[in-house]
Formats: sequence, C-alpha cells, structure tokens
Amino acid sequence: MGIVVQKFGGTSVGTIERIGRVADRIISYKEAGHQMVVVVSAMGKSTDVLVDMAKEISAHPDEREMDMLLSTGEQVTISLLSMMLEKKGHRAVSLTGWQAGITTESVHGKARIKHIDNERMKSELAEGNIVIVAGFQGISEEGEITTLGRGGSDTTAVALAASLKADKCEIFTDVSGVYTADPRVVPAAQKLDVISYDEMLELANLGAGVLHPRSVECAKKYGVCLVVRSSFTDEEGTYVQEGITLETGRVVSGVAHDEDVAKITVVGMPAQVGTLSRLFNTLATHHVNVDIIIQSSYDAKASNISFTVAGSDLTHALQTLEVSRADLGFDKVEYEEALTKVSIVGAGMVNNPGVAAEMFRELAQQEISIKMVSTSDIKVSCVIASEYADRAVRALHSIFQLDAQEVAVVHGI
Repeated sequence: MGIVVQKFGGTSVGTIERIGRVADRIISYKEAGHQMVVVVSAMGKSTDVLVDMAKEISAHPDEREMDMLLSTGEQVTISLLSMMLEKKGHRAVSLTGWQAGITTESVHGKARIKHIDNERMKSELAEGNIVIVAGFQGISEEGEITTLGRGGSDTTAVALAASLKADKCEIFTDVSGVYTADPRVVPAAQKLDVISYDEMLELANLGAGVLHPRSVECAKKYGVCLVVRSSFTDEEGTYVQEGITLETGRVVSGVAHDEDVAKITVVGMPAQVGTLSRLFNTLATHHVNVDIIIQSSYDAKASNISFTVAGSDLTHALQTLEVSRADLGFDKVEYEEALTKVSIVGAGMVNNPGVAAEMFRELAQQEISIKMVSTSDIKVSCVIASEYADRAVRALHSIFQLDAQEVAVVHGI
C-alpha cells in the first residue's frame, strides 16, 4: 500500500485523551500497511490564547514575532502525538514545517508555499517511521519562520500529499464531512457523499469552514484525492474530486456564510482611465485581499468605489488607503463593519435562470436588506448585516429544499 496523509484539527487533538484516540486511528492505518504522514494543528483553542497574550502587549504586534509565537502551538502537538505513538509501540518522528522541507513566500501571517523538499520525509518513511508534521507553517528563503494563515494546516496536508504523490489526503474534523450548510447554524443540513473541486472551492471561499480554500485549490491543481471525515466516528466522509456534482437534480447544493466581512467605500476617486488599477494595485501590494467590488459615478469627474475585505484586514486596509491618499487622489474613506456574506452554490445554477431572483425574494420576505451582490456561474452572494445571518442561512437552506429529516451531529464543542 502507498502513502496516506492525514490532518487533524485543533478540536481533534484538544486533550491528551483525544491525542490518544488520534494515535489509535493512525496506528490502524499503519498496521493495514500504509506509510503515514500526519499533519496536526495546535491543541484546541491554544492559538487563540497565544494571540490574546500578544495583544495584551501590543494592539498591533510585529508580524515576524507573531509568526514566531504562533508556530509554537503546532510544535506542542507534534511532540505530544509522537510521544503517544511511541508509547503505543510505533516509531514516530515529529517535524516542524521547515524540517519537513516546506519553503514559503517571504510574507508573514499568510504566506504561500513555494516548494517542498520531501527528502527528509521520504527517508523517515523508508525507515518505517510515522511522520508527524506541524501544520500551518514553513520557512522563507531568507530563513524566517512563516505561517500560512488560519486554517493553513489543511493546505500543509494537501501540499504534502501532492509532493509525496499520496494515495489520498484525509482531513479529520469535528463534523462527519461536507454539509449543505454549517450544521451549527442549520441542524437539518445534509452531509454530502461527494462534491466537485469547483463547488467545494466556492463553498470554502464563501465561508464554509470545513476546508481551507487554498487546500482545495492545491487538491484540484494536483489531482489529490481529498476526503473530509470526522475524528470522532468511523462514518464515511465526503470525497472531494473532479467532475462530480454535489447532488444530481438539485439546482442549489449548499449555503455558505462568512461573518468576517467589512465594506469600504472610497469616496471621490478621480474618474480617469487607470483609477481602478492604481487603487487595487496599491491594496494588493500591501497584501489586502479584495472581494466584491462596485463602482458608482456621480459626476463626470469623480466616482465612488465600494469593496469588501475580510473584517480582520479592515484596519490594515484603512491604514494602507490613508497612507496612499495623496497618490490616489480620493476625498475620503467610509467603512461598515459587522457584515456577513451569505451565498448559495450549485453547478445546476448554470442552466437554471431565476435562482438569484428567488434568493433575493426570500431575503426580502425575511425583511433582510441586501447591501452588495456578487455572482458567478455556480454561486450568488449577498452581503447583509450580521445580525440577520443565521436567519438568512436557515431560510435559504429551506427554500432551496436542502433540509434533511435528521439533525446533524457536531462533536467536540
């Protein structure tokens, strides 16, 4: 048998007892003849604890030092899991991201993986060791510790699976697979047996927290067989693969929501050729990711440009705009927080006109105002006030006939 890469999230390794259960699961694969590479996150909410400690010192701690701090969470887990496997009679070796050969961009906080030197991992596997790798981290070409952003352990696992040409990559979490909506919000959400890369990528980008978007991008690019499963049961999970629709015969296959949204409006931008290019190049240079964009002109000389960013990026985006105000030539910046992007996704939407209209009609019946809209071939997204998010998700899930008869079970909360 070949290599299997598994990833266990923070909930799955949140206590010593749970680490013991994870070790038992790994051992069952090892004894079945697989070579095992395991990626783990920091235990429980320990990353949040580290962030809170840093913010007790500074509201805006140095990004390099934050990477140095946050990378320690995963190192705790890899050493404890390796000890547990040794105790249970199986040789294991723990590797930090850089020991595993993961080289990233020179960006702190949300670096991308550039390449992986997998020789160390292959050597350890050849010696019969179970390889335990710290997720979420790597090293830049300048020798600096970097992190991949929250949820980056998924990306680590899929990237390692691609590099090692693993048979499959299993992502273990606190739910049994990919659901038609977040089961914490919609207890009647249904688990899907299979989902296409494209639909999963849309759901992940739109706020479905079960998989990190970059991990799905990597899986699609390299054809990695990706499986989402529960750490707490032996239930079959959801397979993410090419060319599979979510549910045959359904127009809408899932509802996602992202509560980390802020809206920025740049007022009085010069109405000139190249204005949009200058504005968004400035934001991109400072690593501010922009989502929905709307331009509105109010006279021949000026226009307003509204766009959304992650709520966590709002302060940085506002600072970037203020510093660049003279060069860009705008009048002022307005912003709005506490927003949520609610989206419907489905490959069946391509050939079914009127889906967006039905979504807008249902939100209107729920007396929910829509602030911004974005569409693609397989999704429609609406930005709304966060106080209405749960109501909107449940209403859309119901109106598009996604409710299941049984209530979904979420472990570990």
